[in-house]
Amino acid sequence: MSSHPGMTQTSSDLQAVVAALREHDRFLVVTHENPDGDALGSLLAMTLALRQLDKNVVMYLAGAGPLPREYAFMQLDGLLRELPEDMEERTLVAVDCAKADRMGPDTTPIDRAQLVIDIDHHHDNSRFGDLNLIVADASSTGEVLRDVFEALGVELTPEIAEPLYIALVTDTGRFQYTNTTPKSLRLAAELVDAGADVHAVFQQVYESVEFAKLKLLARALERARVLEGGLIVVSYLVRTDFSEVGAAEPYSEGIIDYLRAVEGAQLAALIREPPRDDAARRVSLRASIDELDVSAIARAFGGGGHRQAAGFSSEASIDEITELIRQGFVAQRAASRA
Repeated sequence: MSSHPGMTQTSSDLQAVVAALREHDRFLVVTHENPDGDALGSLLAMTLALRQLDKNVVMYLAGAGPLPREYAFMQLDGLLRELPEDMEERTLVAVDCAKADRMGPDTTPIDRAQLVIDIDHHHDNSRFGDLNLIVADASSTGEVLRDVFEALGVELTPEIAEPLYIALVTDTGRFQYTNTTPKSLRLAAELVDAGADVHAVFQQVYESVEFAKLKLLARALERARVLEGGLIVVSYLVRTDFSEVGAAEPYSEGIIDYLRAVEGAQLAALIREPPRDDAARRVSLRASIDELDVSAIARAFGGGGHRQAAGFSSEASIDEITELIRQGFVAQRAASRA
């Protein structure tokens, strides 16, 4: 497998990906570790679309960690947590993965696959595939997939429309983030017309909060503090928090949105220690203004993401990470004013 240098997405990228999906018959569809709504929605929608075309498809997610509870209602039966034995006979389709190592620390899937197709919307995607379809101005990978499915002639059934809607609604922050475009709103209407159940998705994803997650949120809010005169809000969770409140790691998903909502805050950061002794600290960053590119801060520490939502991992202490974030924010502000 060989990677290709980056270019912006063109119609030829879409045509090449569509041709490869038509040509091959056996697929492994993967997404990133610690998946969010766009990752799981894209994973399921791509799998169902390929099966509609009579392809042999398996879904794979690296690691043994539990899926976020709010997505337990999705039809992810058959999701593999170990690679199939016939990996060499399959084409790998990576959805919503900015970098190869986001699929997990083991690069075996890429090394063993017949062909690697990379479909994503992260502007810093490393283009690790043999074929890359990267649409940086798309609201979500789910939005990119809708164009792929249309070109493939896939029927937009309710079973496909709903995971695409989950991808869209979660990555746009319920259509409140700046990545919400006229196209994404038109797509939402199309998906609802096709059978996506808006109310059911809202209830399951946003109104099925477990009490342990509420307790975890309380700890993060209690520790929250402001820096740079209120322009930065930062908090943290330690390993013992998870066991003490009875929460799994995915329960920390969404906590950062409460920090981001603080009046006057331009940058929100949540530092969390996963409930495993050997795991590095994970840092989530969110920007509330267009001028701030948090993906640049994340990339400085080996991470990445979007301009307004990014993250990285670090072995540094919580205090050291906090200072690194503050310095990165100050440098970004200085650069934007230069």
